[in-house]
Amino acid sequence: MIKQEELETLRELIKDIDTAMLTTVTDEGLVSRPMKTQEVEFDGDLYFFTKKETNKYEEIKHDQDVNVSYAGKSYVSVRGRAEIVEDLNKKKELWSKAYETIMQTSYDDPNVVLIKIKAEAAEYWDSGNFVKKIAFLYKRMTGQDSKSADVNETVELKN
Repeated sequence: MIKQEELETLRELIKDIDTAMLTTVTDEGLVSRPMKTQEVEFDGDLYFFTKKETNKYEEIKHDQDVNVSYAGKSYVSVRGRAEIVEDLNKKKELWSKAYETIMQTSYDDPNVVLIKIKAEAAEYWDSGNFVKKIAFLYKRMTGQDSKSADVNETVELKN
């Protein structure tokens, strides 16, 4: 089970990043697109609004394996399983006026759904640690194994 401190670390790393990249699986390969991050505290699940008439909706119906990446002061990659949520109360809870403008509709539109991603694992690179970045770059430039520079952390979130 995920440790509370790991959850808090991930929460802190992604909380101020407005846009995430959602990667889904298609018959042709992987596809990524920007998604608006929900203003909700990360508890191991991520939510994004979409419409049923989109490719990502169909891709998730076909294959639930997804990845969400964040780039800001640090970099975070979250691997998980997606599901489509049509719960009206959950949509209302997460809805904001900005979505009415972006999506040209309201949360109670039956075409509007949530993509819920249950995080299974996350990897992050803390760009604030200058010493680690220098060690990583030095080892890369000199042909040494840069893995030992510990520039990233991996957190398993599966129960």
